Amino acid sequence: AKEFKNEMCSSIELLKKKIPQTLESKNYQTEKTKIVSDFTSQQQKLMQPFQEKIKKNNFTLGQIQDGQTPRPEIFPVIKNKPVPLFKLDELVQKKEITKEDAETIVKKYSTFQQSLQSIYKKSLKLSQKFQSKLDELEKNTAMVVVKGVIDNLKDTFTDKKVTNYLKDVEENILDNLQAFKGVATEGVTTPEGFIIDYFKDYEVNIILDNTNTQSCPVIIETSPSYVNLFGSIEKVNDGRGGWYSDFSKIKSGSILRANGGYLVLNVTHLFEEPNVWQTLKRILTYRVLQIRDDNRPFQISTSSLQPEPISIDTKIILIGSSHIYSLLSNYEDDFKKMFKIIADFDHEIRRTDDVLIEYARVIKKLIKEEGLNEFDKSAIAKLVELSARYAGQQNKLTTRFSYIADVAREANFWANDDGFKIVSAAHIEKAYNFAKERHGLSESKVTDMINENVILIDTDGQRVGQINGLAVYGSDFYSFGKPSRITASVSIGSGNIINVDREAGMAGNTYKKGVLIISGYFKETFGQKFPLSFNANFVFEQSYGGVDGDSASCAEIFTLLSTLSDLPLKQSFAVTGSLNQKGDVQPIGGVNEKIEGFFDLCKHRGLNKKHGVIIPIQNVKDLMLKDEVVEAVKNKLFHIHAIERIEEGIEILTGVKAGKLNSKGNYEANTVFGLVEKKLKNFHLKTRPQKDKKSKTEKSKKKK
Repeated sequence: AKEFKNEMCSSIELLKKKIPQTLESKNYQTEKTKIVSDFTSQQQKLMQPFQEKIKKNNFTLGQIQDGQTPRPEIFPVIKNKPVPLFKLDELVQKKEITKEDAETIVKKYSTFQQSLQSIYKKSLKLSQKFQSKLDELEKNTAMVVVKGVIDNLKDTFTDKKVTNYLKDVEENILDNLQAFKGVATEGVTTPEGFIIDYFKDYEVNIILDNTNTQSCPVIIETSPSYVNLFGSIEKVNDGRGGWYSDFSKIKSGSILRANGGYLVLNVTHLFEEPNVWQTLKRILTYRVLQIRDDNRPFQISTSSLQPEPISIDTKIILIGSSHIYSLLSNYEDDFKKMFKIIADFDHEIRRTDDVLIEYARVIKKLIKEEGLNEFDKSAIAKLVELSARYAGQQNKLTTRFSYIADVAREANFWANDDGFKIVSAAHIEKAYNFAKERHGLSESKVTDMINENVILIDTDGQRVGQINGLAVYGSDFYSFGKPSRITASVSIGSGNIINVDREAGMAGNTYKKGVLIISGYFKETFGQKFPLSFNANFVFEQSYGGVDGDSASCAEIFTLLSTLSDLPLKQSFAVTGSLNQKGDVQPIGGVNEKIEGFFDLCKHRGLNKKHGVIIPIQNVKDLMLKDEVVEAVKNKLFHIHAIERIEEGIEILTGVKAGKLNSKGNYEANTVFGLVEKKLKNFHLKTRPQKDKKSKTEKSKKKK
């Protein structure tokens, strides 16, 4: 396109010089003289008899200006001078002629005027014929030069559309030779004030230049507005409220610049401006781009362009969340037809030796691109450790590199601030701690309320029907765990387990499901020989926001077992974990934050070697605890118990054996389950009608 534009420009400049030279050649001037002489001769033959006729009657032929065009006129000759007809009255008043002479002159004038009109029409036809011959002579003379120049372009650029365009250019030049002859005045303006450029039509507007493109284009459009994406036809304001445009104002968009390659878009941006999504769908359906006017409000345009449609072969890559993909798949009928391939990017990756090497390379690339200090091995290892913590598992690393990059940049700052040229693990730790502090306002508020006993949490002693549950708060970047008091109460009833948070409309669906699972577990464990005749209430004490998730299921069932067995639970422990109806403990999320949250509270109050947490055994592989927690566990100042079954947890919390079924189908006496079963039987007996009790007593007496 660039070459064509340059060649076209050079050709027009050449024609500007060659066409005037050709029209000044001897051959052209000779032929022109012949045509002019022939015209003059025919003109004289046409006018001479008329002139002689009027001369005999004292009239002569002259010219007057009619607007901007001269035309022939008859003048009476009085005293050897031609006099306009309108001056006859003046001559009569001066008595130079009589009134009768004036009337006679007027009558003769009228008669000769009719003849003159007929002759004038014939003269016009003769002039038109003469002009046509001159134009044809000019065209034929200039055609040799024009055709030679245009044919040279055709030999260089053989594309069919280009040759058709050059053919139109050739015809246009021959029809507008006045501009090339230099007759048209330069600098002339239109009524709107725009300078007329007679050669603008021969310019080439390159809307897409792939001169420097060595491979298929990959365009990342960060601002996919209608104009940026599909192109536009720009307009120029004339200062009077009007807007004008021409072909040179046609501009391409990113979808055309990516033609033959790939265009990457953020799908959410496509819905921020009207008509963008609809137009993109239409282009992908018909594979044709039609660049249109950018119709903006209050732009009154007197010119309208309709560029030729352009075939499009662009692959569109949309980036967005799985939620948006689901919405578009369900509500846009043609979405899956247009976007046939889906690629899910995982937020984590399994940690292997090869992955660790690639991870280090990513960090090294960041250091090189942003001019950071070098990182030693300990710093790299610490970043990998943080990556595993973000992923939530020991054997996985996060692929959300922005988190790691932010910590690396801040660590570099602290290294420079401390006067070090190499970043170490200490700087990584410092950067991470400061980042936590900046995002830790909520955590500090909750911690203050616990320390000031506004939020009641026990970390020592024992209590029936009360346990420390563990919850996670915060955002995606930084989360923290804190204990929450969970209590249970029971009464004689019909076997309903009521959750106060659910009844208050503060519980999510997952939490509600967890409570129903607890009910199923109790029915299977204790409701096989007699109906469960109790009602139970669970509650997250001092919880005034929404509660969701099932990680408190184990804590709730421990409080219920404690209440029914009248066995106190050790308050030095906190519990997290979900369960199924068979009593199996299931893994939960945020285990590191939960453990560290309870550890910080116990540390503040003083570790006494009794504090600890109970977690699902499946979460052991997820542990990525901070160093002080690891050291406390090593020194047996803090304990982490991993359990598989509910029985293991209740034994730790009560110090009493959970209990198993004996040969009679009853739980062992003086065990947790035995005590629960005993109380449930008492509840059941109390709910039975009096008749049943009497009949049972009488039967026992007869046996005796």
